[in-house]
Amino acid sequence: MKTSLYFIRHAEVEESYHRVFGGRIDMGLSQKGHDQAAALAGWLRNRRFDTVYASPMQRVQLTLAPFRQHHPGEPVLLEGLREVDFGAWTGFGWNEVEEKFGMSAFDWLEHMEHDRIHQAEPIEHFRQRVAQSVHYILQHSRGTTAAVFAHGGVIRMALSVLLGLPMRKFEHFEIDYASVSWLDIGELKAGRPRTEIQLLNFTPWRDL
Repeated sequence: MKTSLYFIRHAEVEESYHRVFGGRIDMGLSQKGHDQAAALAGWLRNRRFDTVYASPMQRVQLTLAPFRQHHPGEPVLLEGLREVDFGAWTGFGWNEVEEKFGMSAFDWLEHMEHDRIHQAEPIEHFRQRVAQSVHYILQHSRGTTAAVFAHGGVIRMALSVLLGLPMRKFEHFEIDYASVSWLDIGELKAGRPRTEIQLLNFTPWRDL
């Protein structure tokens, strides 16, 4: 029995947070972000979703708003879909991180994988809560199609869980603003759901 999951990242955030480790900062969207969300909703308009799951954070809820005009019903909010906490890096830009902490921001996935970011959410806690959310979704939406509105870090971790790969491997995978990554999940194979990627990082606002 196949379950289709559409992992959808929120649209572009306010300009003051560009190239900043926002994490748990509850920011809004830029004007471009609102336009991206509208284009995303237009592409998703003719697709049927049995259930919608979402992070409760503001940037996700604002991305979700135009989508809900064509998909009525309340989304299921999951705390486990909140973005990762970047700890001491929160609020700092990429160049500032290197200057202040002596670490390359471009290697943030590897730093997270080895718990090198001071005061950040431990990687195992992050993995566990995202995995619990993914398993909850698979349990409650088995054999159906679900949309999952979340964050870049969360989507990378969900892919890590479903594909059985270390999170640091996903530094080679772009998860852009207002992007869609569609996975079909089948029955268990070797203790893990059989996962087929149908779309990865598709951006309707740019690719159409």
